[in-house]
Amino acid sequence: MNRPLRHIAIFCGLLVLALLLRANWLQHVDRQELAQNEHNARVRFERFSTPRGDIIVGGKAVTGSKETDSRDYAFIRTTKDGPMYAPVTGYASQGRGTSLLERTYDSVLSGQDDRFAFRHAKDVLTGQPRRGGDVITTIDAKAQKAGYKGLTDLGARGAVVALDPSTGKVLALASTPSYDPDVFAGNSFKESDRFAALEKDKGKPLANRPLRETYPPGSTFKILTAAAALEHGVVTDVDARTDAVSPYPLPLASNKIGSEAGDAVCNKASMKTAMQFSCNNVFLDAASELGEDRMRETAEKFGFNEDVYAEEFGDLLATKSLYPPKLDKPGTALTGMGQGSLTSTPMQMAMVTAALANDGKLMQPFIVDELRGPDLSTLEKNEPKEMNQAVSPETAKKVQEMMEHTAKEGSAQRALIDGVTVGGKTGTAQRGVNVEDEVPYGWFVSYGKKDDGRSVAVAVFIDPTDMDISRSDISGGRLGAPIAKSVMQAVLGD
Repeated sequence: MNRPLRHIAIFCGLLVLALLLRANWLQHVDRQELAQNEHNARVRFERFSTPRGDIIVGGKAVTGSKETDSRDYAFIRTTKDGPMYAPVTGYASQGRGTSLLERTYDSVLSGQDDRFAFRHAKDVLTGQPRRGGDVITTIDAKAQKAGYKGLTDLGARGAVVALDPSTGKVLALASTPSYDPDVFAGNSFKESDRFAALEKDKGKPLANRPLRETYPPGSTFKILTAAAALEHGVVTDVDARTDAVSPYPLPLASNKIGSEAGDAVCNKASMKTAMQFSCNNVFLDAASELGEDRMRETAEKFGFNEDVYAEEFGDLLATKSLYPPKLDKPGTALTGMGQGSLTSTPMQMAMVTAALANDGKLMQPFIVDELRGPDLSTLEKNEPKEMNQAVSPETAKKVQEMMEHTAKEGSAQRALIDGVTVGGKTGTAQRGVNVEDEVPYGWFVSYGKKDDGRSVAVAVFIDPTDMDISRSDISGGRLGAPIAKSVMQAVLGD
């Protein structure tokens, strides 16, 4: 064999060897990843070849499956009260794939989880179709309805989160405007167009506002500033007058910041009075004296600057809220009143409120209580888990005292409930540089406690962009407090 032919033969041999190596790699190394890839048509066919298991709220399924005439997709996903539960369930679409709980627990819901292998083998022998397992949520159906109805009645873009402070269970998770997963559950061109229209909708119905969107928290953040000031000894007596003048001169700046309540009320007010009337100067001064490191340290103990995971089930629950690094002195002061470059999800502010209501103990939020097999056996069971002792019980109780005073005598009175101990804090957050050109956000956070030990913490966020409302009427107390009240009543009873 001459040299050119020998070289060609060697080259062809190397190509064949590379092909064999690649084929074996795909079969043995990348097999699982390829088998579960969203773009693999066989994955989609298999997902909808049998009825999916259900997502359960309050003992009842809020999802279902319906048989179709399609050769490739034997079943299609259905939902009950889809727009209300979409921020919880997500969607399972033949054409668009899956999201949220439908995505995280797809292997359980579709019946393909490895823990079902023995049952599958048995079903094959007996001729039974494959069956999926169920996802049991922590959602309280009445609380979810109260939150969603409150937002839709306002006609606002917004979010509601309710937590059980003692366990971390997510009791409500509402977002508006929302969407109905049924309208694009199939894979037709019409359903594809519907999904595209939702993506382009200026109201952002596909956005998960409680968990995945961040906003300046405004004056609701003052409860964390108060906790930081008490924890670090900057404030020792919540009833004592402070040195914080009103309007307050920002450090190293010519700007002075006033308060809606007016200088006569807020000038050198005590922290309790400042909480009651939401006086900016006291909290600006507290943050300035604390400094960025101690403010950030306290914020991080409440969960800021890290993603929120429901660790037992390995799923991302909420994106991180940000207490930013390397703040200058004016920027640090502004965070004291929840402004500047500070951002938060509604879930995060619910976590702050819940921790303070729980004597400073921050519990890991979780939305899935249990995973069940097709035979109703328990696959996994979630248990409450402490994330952090964010502040001491003594500090938390002093903040509770101020929040309860604010509910009785201040701006949070619309959340009061007979027979329930209520603490609350309103918030109005400016957005953008030209604040006069942009309508502010409305916030409200609160907790309710009953003598029998039951409790609930709520965060309400309202973006009034689409509302026919004057700028002067936008406040967390006016818009958000009635929603928080209805959610607390749903959990605790009238």
